[in-house]
Amino acid sequence: MPDNRTRQPAEYYKDPENSIGYLTRVAFRGFSRLMEKRTLQRDISAGQWRFLRQLWREDGITQRELSDRVGMREPTTVVALKSLEASKLIRREKSKTDRRKIHIYLTPHARTLEAILAPFNAEVHDIATAGMSDDEVDLLQSLLRRVIANLAEESTRLPMMTDMPG
Repeated sequence: MPDNRTRQPAEYYKDPENSIGYLTRVAFRGFSRLMEKRTLQRDISAGQWRFLRQLWREDGITQRELSDRVGMREPTTVVALKSLEASKLIRREKSKTDRRKIHIYLTPHARTLEAILAPFNAEVHDIATAGMSDDEVDLLQSLLRRVIANLAEESTRLPMMTDMPG
């Protein structure tokens, strides 16, 4: 018996062009490719960009907070941070109050990159939204935020794989 919550029958989603997940993934990959073409001019990979962008918003956050904000698991974050550290873009410091926590700080060089790299993001955004009115861009952002919130809410209701009986 079909789930009453489905908007379309399963057959409809066999065509990837009807899948919001597929379309957002393709859009994300397009954004990432264009952004990386620009950031690589300054020897910054797309992965490094994601972390720098969060640290420009708030420097000195913990490794776990940074991992959450970037949406990556901590082991992936550790690898990325090693790369950022080797590139002299960040430094890691153990917390003075809780030695288990590690705070991440931008280097002066990384701070100067914000003024250079941030405009690239605006360019890619303009390319992606070409032909859209400001109202359409606002609506798109609003709808995507709602999709994200809906998925996050549903995800909290589902058991973690570690909670599943073995």
